[in-house]
Amino acid sequence: MSVVNDLYARLGVSSSAAPDLIKAAYRKKATQYHPDKNPSPDAAVRFREIQEAYEVLCDPERRKAFDDYRQRSLIDDPVPVAREISEKYIQGIIH
Repeated sequence: MSVVNDLYARLGVSSSAAPDLIKAAYRKKATQYHPDKNPSPDAAVRFREIQEAYEVLCDPERRKAFDDYRQRSLIDDPVPVAREISEKYIQGIIH
């Protein structure tokens, strides 16, 4: 699993976040990166990434499938995957 695929990190929430926290994080990030409000050249890409993360994490079945995939990735190759997840999470906090 690559850092780009860590949907929780995209929204800046933990994997144990409740649905209402995920929704609040999505709204905050969506406002921050909406192309109409953010002049950054990568705003549209970031906005779409945030939308994709929310679409998966707000659907209980899709979230469970993602969590299962994420757990298998950690078991198969734990150190690099854990490092990527933590780096992305820290980067999300800093930005």
